[in-house]
Amino acid sequence: MAEQPEQSDTPGGKGPEGELRGVDLARRALEEARAAARAAGKSVGQGRASPRKGGVRALRRRRTGWSGAHPDDRDPQTFGALTGALARSRGWSGKVAEGTVFGRWHAVVGAEIADHAQPIALKDGVLSIQAESTAWATQLRMLQSQILAKINAAVGQGVVTSLRINGPAAPSWRKGDRHIKGRGPRDTYG
Repeated sequence: MAEQPEQSDTPGGKGPEGELRGVDLARRALEEARAAARAAGKSVGQGRASPRKGGVRALRRRRTGWSGAHPDDRDPQTFGALTGALARSRGWSGKVAEGTVFGRWHAVVGAEIADHAQPIALKDGVLSIQAESTAWATQLRMLQSQILAKINAAVGQGVVTSLRINGPAAPSWRKGDRHIKGRGPRDTYG
């Protein structure tokens, strides 16, 4: 750096003993800080060397060491956001979505359908639904695409790919562990 001419006791110049004051002192400190940053391998103006990883909310590049007015991952989080992040990180999202179908059935499909039909099983994307009567089973088969759209809107695409709607189970004449193959009871009462 080029030598500057000596100045008197004015603010920003050299004092009587030759020491820097004011603006010149600040410039010298800035130059030393820049040199130290270059030596450490960090260019000036980058903020942190490596931003923090993880967290529930989208991370913003931090310019300071405190969170400030904007939300970040160090702020208190809602329980739902934390459990959702835990389920995603552990690969439980599919099971949580399946549980949502069964646990929130009334809210997912609506009160009228939920009063007359219940989900029974979800296997390989096929949701089995048991209707209370054959009339309701027929009605649900006609509304199958709308029911599937409601389920996908609530839990996400791909969790439930198709529906299998069953009516009420017919009475069984089979009693006990052992039986003989055949047509079963016929008109032998008269």
